[in-house]
Amino acid sequence: MNKHAHGDVLRRQEEILRIVREQSVHSQDVLLALLKKRGFRVTQPTLSRDLRELGVAKSPNGYITRDAFAGGAVVAFAPRDVVETRLEQAVAEYVTGADTAGNLVVIRTPAASAQPVASAIDGASINGVLGTIGGDDTIFVAFLTPAAASAFVERLRRIIGTRHRNVR
Repeated sequence: MNKHAHGDVLRRQEEILRIVREQSVHSQDVLLALLKKRGFRVTQPTLSRDLRELGVAKSPNGYITRDAFAGGAVVAFAPRDVVETRLEQAVAEYVTGADTAGNLVVIRTPAASAQPVASAIDGASINGVLGTIGGDDTIFVAFLTPAAASAFVERLRRIIGTRHRNVR
């Protein structure tokens, strides 16, 4: 990457932060349009990467910066049915398989698709989940018990509509 390209990235990211701090933006499409009006050409995947790198999060009131969230300016809330729908959509769209290994669940996705699923699992506050680790195409979910892990795998399989054998 050359110096000018890096400078363009920094200017674009500064503008994203400025926009998000100045007004309520509820979608990436709106943010893309605002950036375009300000002379920035950016694709949706690049915008998603910028938002991730900047620590910009989506809240019920629109996108917020990391400092606004850390300062307690926003309390994140999503109704249970919205959280469940998000989980089901992420699983249906990205999960290709899931197996148990004791109290661990190993979830497979296509390349670069593990993070949306891991985030949806974290947001769903599933009973018995101790934590998740999301890589590029694999997610590990630690459960309190093997029974809870098995029940979650069955739930995932119902959503994706396939049967996989459990690894013991």
